[in-house]
Amino acid sequence: MPPTVLQRVASGDQAAMRECLDQYSGLVWSLARRLCPAEAEDAAQDAFIALWKSAARFDPSVASESTFVAMIARRRLIDRARSRARAPQSAALSEALPAETPADDLRDEAAIAARAINQLSPDQQRAVKLSVYRGLSHEQIAQATGLPLGTVKTHIRRGLIRVRELLEGTTLQGGAA
Repeated sequence: MPPTVLQRVASGDQAAMRECLDQYSGLVWSLARRLCPAEAEDAAQDAFIALWKSAARFDPSVASESTFVAMIARRRLIDRARSRARAPQSAALSEALPAETPADDLRDEAAIAARAINQLSPDQQRAVKLSVYRGLSHEQIAQATGLPLGTVKTHIRRGLIRVRELLEGTTLQGGAA
């Protein structure tokens, strides 16, 4: 099996970094716009830097590449938003808080999220993955799948509600880290 984009990034392949950027920019950009709207461009760049630094931790047997990308980006963007919100206090707290989340936590979260998404119906799975992982709009998903726009919206909404239900009681519920 050929190496994944992230495995090639981890080995220092410059072309893989560009490919990673092309492949996942929609996903990372949509997360950045939602979590750090005032500084989405800088936040997206930070997320990609964190992703490239974390690429060696990617394990395809634990979660899909897009799940790993989404979890790393989401984590970095939430960290950035929190640090901006606490800027005046950050100097006093910086010594007390760990700088990075352990790799095991990221792997566990990615696996939990992947298992929840994989429990959806095939139509919901496809719609949610295209929306969340690939960053496609509802209209783009409708075009890609040949489904009516309303059906796509229903699959995504019901799929996300089901994922939320499946994640209740986990460390991922409600965006808690």
